[in-house]
Amino acid sequence: ARIKKIMQADEDVGKIAMAVPVLVSKALELFLQDLCDRTYDITLQRGAKTMSSLHLKHCIHSFSMFDFLKDVVSKVPDYGNSEANADDRTAMKRRKSAVEEYHDSDEELKKSRMVVRGWFEL
Repeated sequence: ARIKKIMQADEDVGKIAMAVPVLVSKALELFLQDLCDRTYDITLQRGAKTMSSLHLKHCIHSFSMFDFLKDVVSKVPDYGNSEANADDRTAMKRRKSAVEEYHDSDEELKKSRMVVRGWFEL
């Protein structure tokens, strides 16, 4: 209903077939899914756990299909900003400690499985 209202707000738009808002809605969903997936990949590459406007800006500048959004993200500060670098360093430290915790718990899991297997083999 919202998409139809937005479309009808334009004076040049006449009647709108029932299928049109559904198609526009699906196209918007697929577009946003692609944008979010690509931004998520960039977020992981930078070692961060939280997607930020900087990651979105980097995504938009990395893929030519998003060139029409460059003006929208032009006001987002670049990675060169010391505040942004500090955030990335903090994220990297958190990620490393989380990976170490995961490996520690993985080792404990393997040891507990060995004990259980040994107990069943008796």
